[in-house]
Amino acid sequence: MKCPFCGHLETQVVETRLAEDGGFIRRRRQCGACEKRFTTYEKPEVSFPAIVKKDGRRIEYQRDKLRASLNLALRKRPVSTEQVDGAIERIEENLLNQPHREVASNRIGELVMRELKKLDKVAYVRFASVYRSFEDIDDFKTLVDEVR
Repeated sequence: MKCPFCGHLETQVVETRLAEDGGFIRRRRQCGACEKRFTTYEKPEVSFPAIVKKDGRRIEYQRDKLRASLNLALRKRPVSTEQVDGAIERIEENLLNQPHREVASNRIGELVMRELKKLDKVAYVRFASVYRSFEDIDDFKTLVDEVR
């Protein structure tokens, strides 16, 4: 690490601490030349694939949108925040393991449905009714029969 004060290339790590949330590492360093100390922060850089919408637009992955969709489907259902966090982590892990740099938005929808089916059947039917654009009651009946 280059010293920000004198530009010397050799610095020594004096102290290392994990942040409270575990999201990054804080390191105190000391320059080998001028002996001044400075702090650096180290965090992993994760690159999610771009999301390709139905109309062909490409957007950045947004965790908040995923959480909002799950929370809307799970509204007033007995599912804990920890369970939702776990579902989000599994969906994100799946996205990160994709071999492609782009993923269709309907693929994310399918991943959400798979997680909701495990978490809560009512939330699954709620989400599926909007996601699959049900036209009539027979579509609901088919899905409910599938869930049973």
